[in-house]
Amino acid sequence: MINMPYKIMVLVMIGLVSWSSCQITRPYASPENKVNERYHSPMSNPKDTTGQSSLEIDTMNMATLKWSEIFTDTLLQGLIAEGLKANIDIKIAVERITEAQVNLRLQKAAFLPSLNTNISANSQQYPTFQSFGFPRNNTQYDVRLSTDWEIDIWGKLGSAKRAALSQLLATDAAKRAVQTQLIADIASNYYELLALDQQLLIIKKTAENRAEDAAAIEMLFENALLNGVAVVQSKANFYEAKLDIPDIEQKIKEKEHRLSFLVARNPGTIIRQSLKEQQVEYDLKPGIPAQLLAHRPDVQMAELNFRTAFEETNVARTYFYPVLKITASGGFSNLGWNQWFSSNSLFGSIAGGLTQSIFNKGANQARLSTAQSRQQQALYQFEKSLLIASQEVSNALFEYDTALQKEKSRRKQLDALSQALEFNKELFLNHQQTNYTDVLAAEQNLLKAQLKDIDDQSQKLYAVVQLYRALGGGWD
Repeated sequence: MINMPYKIMVLVMIGLVSWSSCQITRPYASPENKVNERYHSPMSNPKDTTGQSSLEIDTMNMATLKWSEIFTDTLLQGLIAEGLKANIDIKIAVERITEAQVNLRLQKAAFLPSLNTNISANSQQYPTFQSFGFPRNNTQYDVRLSTDWEIDIWGKLGSAKRAALSQLLATDAAKRAVQTQLIADIASNYYELLALDQQLLIIKKTAENRAEDAAAIEMLFENALLNGVAVVQSKANFYEAKLDIPDIEQKIKEKEHRLSFLVARNPGTIIRQSLKEQQVEYDLKPGIPAQLLAHRPDVQMAELNFRTAFEETNVARTYFYPVLKITASGGFSNLGWNQWFSSNSLFGSIAGGLTQSIFNKGANQARLSTAQSRQQQALYQFEKSLLIASQEVSNALFEYDTALQKEKSRRKQLDALSQALEFNKELFLNHQQTNYTDVLAAEQNLLKAQLKDIDDQSQKLYAVVQLYRALGGGWD
């Protein structure tokens, strides 16, 4: 029976130790969100040297919209849904979450005492002079239960548990980042595939027109209205367009195979719509940079990694202080089975003590210095993630605006080049007031502008995809 003064001493010691533990581990505080109040966007005031938008701050954010509201093509929606279920990277991210959950359970279990059992039979033979009247041949039977319990007086176990929880949340954020990136990859590759389809249509149509031109020029040559140079040039022009077709078809197959991989299919054909059927006008609402932390998973993951490093630094601080452990054991021990469960066979013990390393070759200081360095690295990674996110949003806004600016001028250019080609053909075929080189140049200019027009449409769609990804949409 423990006497009262000893109880009071134990309680006072635990109270003092608990109070001092508050001074060892430190409470977590979120790092400062060092981002501007507004994005650098095409609407920025050119007289404002900070490059911030002169418009009213828009708190609405595209990231709050479901991906099905942004990408309205039903075939694209089907691919995204399929990818979210079957993509290999998503499955790997889910398994990492499972791993982190197990680690968290282990850290929670560290607060509980351990319990071990041991059953043994020990046979011994003593010389006659050592037997002291007892049998020379003895077999001792033991059943023992033992427990070991570390009291978290310095907050080490609590910090380790919080670090494991932060790591679990970070793996979940990483999974959401993979999901956001996957949606963007599927949408981008889908739009690129549609652009290649449109390019193929234009190249094939160009090849057909050049084949008709070559036939007409050859007829004029047979009627002695043109020389052979025009015939040869027209045929070469036709073959040039025809040779572009296999290259584009190869790129289409590669893009289909890439999409198949993203949705975890074997390489095959992707059923799709056309570029002309896509929604290309969007009311872009990026919100404000401060919302990046609420929506962008990789920024959240960076902060959670910082919190993990912060708690691991707390754990490292506790190694400078002694460990308080309570151990207990008990059971039955006897030389025979007949009296094994008697009161004479019962034994037990309980002990408590503080353990502290006096000299460990600087391991504690090295552990703390390493943890502090990792915490600082994690802080820099968090600040970097915010800068990258803000940069990507601004880039996407400017890219979309650039595509819009080129759109009107491109339409006028296409109209002018189409008229120029018609005029050159008419002059060449009917009046011979120009040579075929002028017709060829007009055709090349028109084809180049048509392909550029496809690039402009792709750029606009790509900018929307990248803005949605940069804002952290697609995972909710």
